[in-house]
Amino acid sequence: MTVLPDDGLSLAAEFPNPTLEQWQRLVAGVLRKSGKEVSDTAAEEALSTALEDGLASRPLYTARDSAPDPGLPGFAPFVRGGRAEGNTTGGWDVRQRHSAEDGAAVLADLENGVTSLWLVAGAGGIPVPSLGRVLDGVYLDLAPVALDAGRDVEPAARELLRLYAERGVAKEAARGTLGADPLGHEARTGDAPFDFAPVAGLARLCAEEYPGLRALTVDALPYHEAGGSAAQELGCSLATGVAYLRELTAAGLSVEHACGQLEFRYAATADQFLTIAKLRAARRLWARVAEVCGAPGAGAQVQHAVTSPVMMARRDPWVNMLRTTVATLAAGVGGADAVTVLPFDHALGLPDAFARRIARNTSTILVEESHLSRVIDPAGGSWYVERLTDELAHSGWEFFQRIEREGGQASALRSGRLGQDLANTWAARSAKLAKRREPVTGVSEFPSLAERPVERAPAPASPSGGLPRVRRDEAYETLRARSDAHLAATGSRPRIFLAALGPAAAHTARLSFASNLFQAGGIEPVTEGTFEDSGATEVCLCSSDALYEERAAEVAGTLKAAGARHVFLTGRAGQYPGVDSHVFAGCDAVAVLSATLDRMGVS
Repeated sequence: MTVLPDDGLSLAAEFPNPTLEQWQRLVAGVLRKSGKEVSDTAAEEALSTALEDGLASRPLYTARDSAPDPGLPGFAPFVRGGRAEGNTTGGWDVRQRHSAEDGAAVLADLENGVTSLWLVAGAGGIPVPSLGRVLDGVYLDLAPVALDAGRDVEPAARELLRLYAERGVAKEAARGTLGADPLGHEARTGDAPFDFAPVAGLARLCAEEYPGLRALTVDALPYHEAGGSAAQELGCSLATGVAYLRELTAAGLSVEHACGQLEFRYAATADQFLTIAKLRAARRLWARVAEVCGAPGAGAQVQHAVTSPVMMARRDPWVNMLRTTVATLAAGVGGADAVTVLPFDHALGLPDAFARRIARNTSTILVEESHLSRVIDPAGGSWYVERLTDELAHSGWEFFQRIEREGGQASALRSGRLGQDLANTWAARSAKLAKRREPVTGVSEFPSLAERPVERAPAPASPSGGLPRVRRDEAYETLRARSDAHLAATGSRPRIFLAALGPAAAHTARLSFASNLFQAGGIEPVTEGTFEDSGATEVCLCSSDALYEERAAEVAGTLKAAGARHVFLTGRAGQYPGVDSHVFAGCDAVAVLSATLDRMGVS
């Protein structure tokens, strides 16, 4: 018999501690009442939620869910943070991304809470000769700069170093990263790899003369944006980091100095606990790599977290503020050293001043008003978080080992094996999105066809040609684009008539379900008036199973006689003459909506 631990609360002192078996028995009883016949021991399994990478989130965690000792902040294995003080001295580094030549926007950010700059330079960003103009008025000894220049990394880095010298910034005062990431660039573009010798030269220069600069970035975003899971993101970052260690040590750097030249970039998503666990697991895994390489003291991973572009929606983009707030909270709790909050209109083009303000203020509110950084590793000690961290670490390490067995990160990229692994993961997730098992608020759930589109100036074209960039909203965005084109051509959206049968109590829930479902595909639901006046050719019946038994066949026949081409029925009720198909929770919404638009002649 397992006794659940005493919580120490005096309010509960007069109550006996329940046992795990008692809890399981009660849960099984509730499940049986809902029609699920399970044994007591299987009750917990029935309430578990499957995650990617073969992991699962259980409904209850207790002291039996043991995990390795996470250690102390600032000490190996660095699960609880790479620095003993964590982010308590001033919060995390608020790093804003800029890809356009807009010095005014840069200064506005720095004057209003941003503490470092992430500059996309070279092709697809700020021209290298323009870096000086973009940084005009910036105190480079106070504001760290992180470059992201792809193949143009050497000229961009040399230009930044020239600016430091020209403006009298002492070498020991320079902070940031030069952003060299040959494998990340190859993953983005599919281009042939560029010579590593200049990168190694920059790393030696930083190690010898610029103690606050790191030469390389291990960017895991290309793998996340290609649809990869958290474990795949971890595995790819480790394999890339190890590849860089091999190159740097071959170029003459010690393992300690080579480790000190790397900064790691990860995606932070609105799945807050998975993000927290991923960042904690990443530090643990890199500490293990450093230990195996003979430099255990150099294993404190420096992390830059970026709110996920995959989760950013183009429709109803205001909801992105909620997503990025949760993701930023998770990044902070997970111990990221720097956090970039992508503006809510990031997916639409260049962000405007309001969007940049909201982005930077997200971190400000969490740090200054919510005091999130005052506690080091606030999720530490949670049985759930510690167990998830451990399970994710094992899954990420397994994927890393698989890449290494196949020849390393470069080989996995060039052979196509890695791309296929990521595609398989995204295909499985896409199926959940299509069935709305993973809802996207404002897109697949609670969409608004009356929403006015948000328009932005186009952003510089992102590097492409390598791994794809996916978005959670892409299937629904395609459907909505078809509806938009129909609206532009005809002056109205495609319509479906929702026929509510019986009193409100019988049809309200299913009417709401159908309305949400069809609007997700850009199909306007008509609930008032008659079918003949609706202008629709498709009909969806909404009512209770009992009323379907009485009236579904008759109503469907009447509607067909009046010109209805296709009649849906909400729910899984039986087959009735005249009813062509069913829509219900868990059906493939994307397939249903696409077929409906096809029948309506909406191309």
